Amino acid sequence: MSSLQTLIVIAIVIIIFVLIALLLWMNRKQLKELDAIDQKIATIKGMQLDRDITRLDKMDLAGESLTTLNTWKKSFQDAMTNKIPQVEKLVTEAGKDSASYRLFKARKSIRQAQDIILPTFEDAKNTKDVFSELLESNRENQVQYDALLKTYRSQRKMVLADSFDYGTALDQIEDDLAEMESDFEEAKNLSSQGDHVEAKRVLSKIKIALANLDEQLPKIKAAHHQLETVFQDQLRELADAYRKMLSEKYSITEVNFLNEIKGIHDDIDASRSLLSELKVQALNEKNKKIATKIDALYGILTKEYKARPFVEKNREKVFTAINRQQIASQQLVEKLRHIDESYELTHGELDKSKRLTKEITNMGHQFTIDTQNIADGKGVYSEIENSWIAMMERLRKIAEEEQEMSQNVDGLYDSESVAIDSVKQFKQEVSLVYRRLKRRHLPGSPESFIQMYTLVVNEIKKVSQELDQVRINMEKISTELIQISDDVERLKREADDIINSANLVELTMTYSNKFADNDAVKKAQQAATQMYQVDFNYKEALDTIATAIEKVEPGSYQRLENAYYSELSTK
Repeated sequence: MSSLQTLIVIAIVIIIFVLIALLLWMNRKQLKELDAIDQKIATIKGMQLDRDITRLDKMDLAGESLTTLNTWKKSFQDAMTNKIPQVEKLVTEAGKDSASYRLFKARKSIRQAQDIILPTFEDAKNTKDVFSELLESNRENQVQYDALLKTYRSQRKMVLADSFDYGTALDQIEDDLAEMESDFEEAKNLSSQGDHVEAKRVLSKIKIALANLDEQLPKIKAAHHQLETVFQDQLRELADAYRKMLSEKYSITEVNFLNEIKGIHDDIDASRSLLSELKVQALNEKNKKIATKIDALYGILTKEYKARPFVEKNREKVFTAINRQQIASQQLVEKLRHIDESYELTHGELDKSKRLTKEITNMGHQFTIDTQNIADGKGVYSEIENSWIAMMERLRKIAEEEQEMSQNVDGLYDSESVAIDSVKQFKQEVSLVYRRLKRRHLPGSPESFIQMYTLVVNEIKKVSQELDQVRINMEKISTELIQISDDVERLKREADDIINSANLVELTMTYSNKFADNDAVKKAQQAATQMYQVDFNYKEALDTIATAIEKVEPGSYQRLENAYYSELSTK
């Protein structure tokens, strides 16, 4: 036998073994599935639903309970007479086919049996639950009936004992209790007739009603107490306090107090209606709003009571403060008028002081009105307290403003003296600069210096004239003096530059003579002489001759300049 034939034989043998193993596995799996179906059938039969039906039939059920029993009895009977026998037949056929290894045929029967038994098994479990509930419903209903009746009687007894505490809600509570009593009678009749399902529904209704009533009763009692005791006492207290305050010359204008109390009584009537209808949530919200209104009225009275001691204690203090500041303001106005004759008040001090004086006068008028209203019993103490506190704070700020204005104008006299001295000083400094240049005997002065000198002299002259005016603007003069000070310093520096440049020209010209045979130096000497003698341009003359000798002898001018300034610093 060739190698190929050997391989083919081996492959065939392997395939045969695989097929046999597969058939054995499928057979074993089908046997397990058949066994599972048998187990479900046995479980259904073990539920003893027929026994439950017999017991239920003896209970003489009626109504919803009887309808439920008949529905599920029919489902059970259909399962026992049709579905389970059909499944058992399919199982028997599948078992024979599986034993004969007609596996695909057996598989089909198993699938059919499973499709029937699985929903049948679920229906059987549900049927068992329903039958168990029906069997227990009578006993459970009786236990629940007794417990609910006990709770009902306890609540009714409590309501009767505390009937006064429920106010207008009592009628509705008794109606609810009467309805529950009717429900108890209905549940009893249904149970006696065998309709335990419907009886259970009625008992559930009673249970909910009792729970609601149990939750509402404390809230109703509290709300009634609040309406008829707490609020009434508070409103009487508020009305009495208000009348007493009027007799003690308090005045309340923030609200119409008695109308507010009347409105709250109307709100209480509305709450009573909610109470009679047992609308507990709406009632609580309404009562909260009433409590807020009452608290607001207490707040108004308390505010006035607290404000009166402050007003009585600070009356003289406010009066004194107004008068004192009024005198100080009038004195400042007179002072500013006098100063305004000699000085220009550039920041509107006089007008501002007049406005402040008028403001203080208005405060005095308001204070007079407040005190008269207090005497007439028309004064609202809280408003007066707020007004006087604001007055005192405003008087403090006015005092600070007026003190600052007074100090500022007091400085005008000193500023004038300083300005006069400054003008004298500037005149002396300019004169010294002028004489210093004259003593140097230069051929002339540069045009820029002459212009600067003329500018400074004119500025000083202008300020002198302004200081001679009847009314002096010291702010303007101070600004001009600062500018003059800067210009005088510039003039000094300009004069120094002229003198130093002229001196250095002369030194450098003398030194340049050692290079007399140099044509460039000769030309520079001629040009520098022209600039010095004719143009009076000493800086340009210095640059010209210095540049020339530096080209011939580098560093020579720097030595001359250093020596000059070194000698100058020692003088």
